[in-house]
Order: sequence, then C-alpha cells, then structure tokens
Amino acid sequence: MTESSASLPLPPVPDGGSPRADIVLPCLDEAAALPRVLDRVPAGWRAIVVDNGSTDGSADLARSLGATVVTEERRGFGAACHAGLLASDAEFVCFCDCDGSLDPALLAGFVRRVADGECDLLLGRRRPEGRGAWPAHARAGNAALARMLRRRTGLRLHDLGPLRAARRADLLALDLTDRRSGYPLQMVVRASDAGLRVAESDVPYRPRTGKSKVTGTWRGTWQAVRDMREVLREPPVDRTAGRGTRARSGALR
Repeated sequence: MTESSASLPLPPVPDGGSPRADIVLPCLDEAAALPRVLDRVPAGWRAIVVDNGSTDGSADLARSLGATVVTEERRGFGAACHAGLLASDAEFVCFCDCDGSLDPALLAGFVRRVADGECDLLLGRRRPEGRGAWPAHARAGNAALARMLRRRTGLRLHDLGPLRAARRADLLALDLTDRRSGYPLQMVVRASDAGLRVAESDVPYRPRTGKSKVTGTWRGTWQAVRDMREVLREPPVDRTAGRGTRARSGALR
C-alpha cells in the first residue's frame, strides 16, 4: 500500500439497506491492495476475484480472505470482467478495480439506486484525491473518449470509470464481446443502444497501490484508447426488442 493511499481515512462500511450483490474484482498482481479492498466489500456480498495471471500470490491471498476466486487465463481487462460476470449468480453485479484506488463500500448505494429504479447502469465518476491519483495523460484520454461517446450515443457522461453497478440479466443481454480495454466502454454503448438508463455519480479516486497495467504509461493509455475507438466504430444494434417495461429509450443524458 502506498503511503499516500494509506493516509486517507475511509468511512465505515455501510450496513444493510441495499440488496445483495456480487462484486467482480479483476486482478493482476494486486496482493498488496487485496486485504484493504476486500475489507471494504459490503457485508453479505460475494467478492469474485478474477485472477488474470498473477504471479504474486494474489489468488491464494484472496481465497484466504474469503473471496471466491475465478481463474481467467486469457489476458485482458475485459476477459477478467466477463469471467466474473459469468460466475455471478446475484440479481445485481458490480465492478471495481482491485488496486485500492476505489472504495467498494460505495457500491451499496449504487445498487440501491439501481434497485429503486433510478437508473439501470450506474457509473462512478472519478474525482481524484491525492497526488498522482489520475495521471494527466490518462485523464486526457478519458475526456476524449467521453466526447466520442456523446457523439455516438448522446450520453452526457464525464467518465468511463470501472466502478459500476447493474442487474446481471441486463448485462448478459448486452452480449458483450470485447475482452480487452474496450469492455467498459462497450458496456455503456450497448446499454445505451438497448434503451437502458445510464447515469454517473461522483466517487473519490485515490492513488492506486502499485503500478497501473494500463494508464501507468502513455503506451498503455494509447492501447486502451485504440481498443475503445474500435468499440465506438461498432454500428448501433437494436437490443431493445423483448426487453420489457423497465427499458426506456430515454437514458439519463
């Protein structure tokens, strides 16, 4: 754990009041952050740690801390996230990075808002706290993608952050296919195409533990942007047929 992230106090994990959910935690060499991250998972929820090729004992550590561990041999953020989604059996599924930069406890409120019908897919809009929490090049790439997303879907989102919550059935119906860095964006694009209501909520974003595998370098950031551009080039697909009464064509925009 970095000194900067350790010095930032966190509020208590909220108790009941929200439905049970599974939280998917894609993991690649995150042993240093895992204890703190898993300690912040809301009570009664299942943490699904998807090991994506760790060599630092992350999988064994996660098991020892009570998490369900899924092994995904295909490398890629999307591959890990989707493996966790398929392993889930809860009505609601959440996603969170496993590096300590985001607080899983906040997802209890996210699920409550989805369950109450406020929206169908809720994303965390990252608000950096602490020096080095969000490198300038990563922030610039994210802003550019948000603008492209708006042109493609009309959604007025500011961030494509990894902290998010939705109903499992809705996510499976999107038939997500990207297995690299484009997975989070494809989820949003296809949710919009399907008539799901997409919203965002501010969340604190703290310096991560360890080095980022994606946004820690210009090369990694560019690869992520390239993956996401491919997603934005996908033609719109009508996924609203047979969705029932909850789907609406007017997403929160």
